[in-house]
Amino acid sequence: MAAAALVTENFKFVSLFFKSKDVMIFNGLIALGTVASQTAYNVFAFNCPCSSGKNYRYGLAAIGVPALAFFLIGVMMNNSTWDLVSECRLRKCRKLSGAAAFALIGTIVGRAVVAPLTWAVISLLQGQAYTCALSEFTDPGTLKGFPLDQGSEVMAKFPCQESVPMELQVFWGEIDRRLKYESQLIGWLLVAGMSLVVFLMMCMKRCSSPLGYQQEDYWSRYRSSEKTLFQRTADVHARLLAAKNVESFFGFVALEKEEKEQLTEHQSASPIYSTEWNRVTGVYLYREKNGLPLYSRLNKWATYNLEHNVEAMEKEMDVLSC
Repeated sequence: MAAAALVTENFKFVSLFFKSKDVMIFNGLIALGTVASQTAYNVFAFNCPCSSGKNYRYGLAAIGVPALAFFLIGVMMNNSTWDLVSECRLRKCRKLSGAAAFALIGTIVGRAVVAPLTWAVISLLQGQAYTCALSEFTDPGTLKGFPLDQGSEVMAKFPCQESVPMELQVFWGEIDRRLKYESQLIGWLLVAGMSLVVFLMMCMKRCSSPLGYQQEDYWSRYRSSEKTLFQRTADVHARLLAAKNVESFFGFVALEKEEKEQLTEHQSASPIYSTEWNRVTGVYLYREKNGLPLYSRLNKWATYNLEHNVEAMEKEMDVLSC
């Protein structure tokens, strides 16, 4: 029973990674954008120093620094990151179990690594950064007919063909092919590893899901619709509340035609207490109330609010794990 509960709880967060076709499309667009950025960088900006001691640092930086930047941007742009931050700030993560927290962090990291991994894979498949970084470590003894008295200073010049001594130009093609072979091999192995991980995660999600496929699809549509409507309504509510306050200060408010129609339709907007905002903010696990699905914190808040059961709402809204 404990193992089943753990699997079910982890599913609730794993499902967030694949909860929507929009997420998969968004990840695809991120990958395409990263490919375009990487290609443009290699064409216009990549410039190996071809100097012993500098090649290695430059090559690693060309792969690692942009990947790190993409990762941090991915973490910051993920709403789940700030849900977790809000959960810890508002409720001190008291009711968030270790397994659930680990799974949630895993989904955040999973989305954030799409762009970094794409950057790394494209860099490796193109081979320029790897060739620059590893050229000085090429063993001359493995090259037939290559002078053995040449050190790393000479080997570091091979990424820049024009810098290679004339008597060694004949070896340039072989060294370039060897390093690009190694780079592309690592790149394809990385692609295979990523594909296997995604496949296993998809299988785990399907096998551990307490919901049927149709209900999962409905949950995805509900969350997407709720987010869109919430943001649109919040924008109008904020505008109307601001108009009310500006009017109280100046005695009138200059509104556009559309804003006047909204004000006429909705009359006014009252401030919402921080307590209510906190109740619909934070991490959420799929739950049910007497068999009735509760698809989000807002859905749960509305259900208890309709019953005017404030005490039950206070207790239930604080619970994150069973």
